[in-house]
Amino acid sequence: MIATIIACFVIGYLLIVFEHPLNLDKTVPALLMAAICWALLALGFHGGSLSVIDGHEHVFQLTTGTIDHELEEGFNATLLHHLGKTAEILIFLIGAMTIVEIVDLHRGFDVLKGYVRTKKKKNLLWIVGILGFILSAIIDNLTATIVLVTLLRKIIPDRSERLWFVGLIVIAANAGGAWSPIGDVTTTMLWIGNRVSSFGLVSQLVIPSLVCFALPFFIASFMKPFKGEISINVSGAGEEHRLLSSRTMLFLGLGMIVFVPIFKTVTHLPPYIGMMLSLGVVWLVSEYIHPEENFDKERAVQYSAHKALSRIEMSSILFFLGILMAVGALESLVYGVVNGDSVGTLRYVAEMLDNTFSNRDVVVMLLGVGSAIIDNVPLVAASMGMYDAPLDDKIWQFIAYAAGTGGSMLIIGSAAGVAAMGMERIDFIWYLRKITWLAAIGFVAGGIVYLLWHSFLMS
Repeated sequence: MIATIIACFVIGYLLIVFEHPLNLDKTVPALLMAAICWALLALGFHGGSLSVIDGHEHVFQLTTGTIDHELEEGFNATLLHHLGKTAEILIFLIGAMTIVEIVDLHRGFDVLKGYVRTKKKKNLLWIVGILGFILSAIIDNLTATIVLVTLLRKIIPDRSERLWFVGLIVIAANAGGAWSPIGDVTTTMLWIGNRVSSFGLVSQLVIPSLVCFALPFFIASFMKPFKGEISINVSGAGEEHRLLSSRTMLFLGLGMIVFVPIFKTVTHLPPYIGMMLSLGVVWLVSEYIHPEENFDKERAVQYSAHKALSRIEMSSILFFLGILMAVGALESLVYGVVNGDSVGTLRYVAEMLDNTFSNRDVVVMLLGVGSAIIDNVPLVAASMGMYDAPLDDKIWQFIAYAAGTGGSMLIIGSAAGVAAMGMERIDFIWYLRKITWLAAIGFVAGGIVYLLWHSFLMS
């Protein structure tokens, strides 16, 4: 039965990895994998052949043919524990996505277009790169990429020229999201899961992430595609698309998202409570603000939070639900014994890796490389069940960096890359030949800087 559950997870994982060749939305295998893994775990538990371990290292095992209500409650509590932890992340993401969509409905991101006042390609590269690095730390790397690609479409009409800028934006967005608790789904997972704190994440990772972003951009600024000028007048780009509410909603939305970590620090409440408060404030303002001069109730629906909610990618939310619950099943399945104690499958894998590689830093860097091939969400979710380390431990911060920036090495390795690939029809091989080596240099350089920076702070 143990082999069957693991096989189910592996097959589901492979279907997720090859979603594009199979033309199958990754949400489908994620949901099926979660449901089947828990169903098999329940059948094995009630049949007496499987044991379950909860978050407090309590092991529950029924004897064949017996009924024990206390053990049954232990199994159900374990399931509810994983559902609760998953729900915290999903509620947070729904709130953040809704705020971003409200801002977008009010064309708030068009305000950013006014900051681009140059014709030189080299200057434009650094402007969009810095915007991507900062913006992704606030509204997440996926949204930042979509905003900046849309901006570049208005500035650079030649697609062959634009692709180079888009490729570098993916690097900047992923680097910017890695040092912020709200910049990437994986850092949000680690933050909500009490593996890292806001201050610890920012103080430890902002410099390595900056190196990961700046070094590839510095090298690229000397390359031929970024020499010369753009053959279009960029002054006043996007001015005609702004609404009366654009600037207000942009700064309100960004400010309320940034407020969430502050709220958590002050109140010690879970982040999703702060995100609910922030969403409530943005929603309230959106109900009464007038985006246009001649504004009536019939037009109000175009800028309402209800429309914003309808634009949220619920398939992404369900994907996170499926993958996190599937990982929770593996974490709860007792696989073996370590030092005389029963441990779950993921913890057992961690022990095997530690025995194979004497240095955990090597394991984490390999995880970063793996995140370019395999979705980083399940990788980080699995690592959270593999290691038992305290808040702001080195391994959690390094995992946040590696999983967040490693995906830049392939166009399919991150949400930002996939979004850029879809918007600009970027060829996988083109990105591999032109951008991957730049992303790899930044990834390795940032990792080395993190290890040196951490050693310096700890000395």
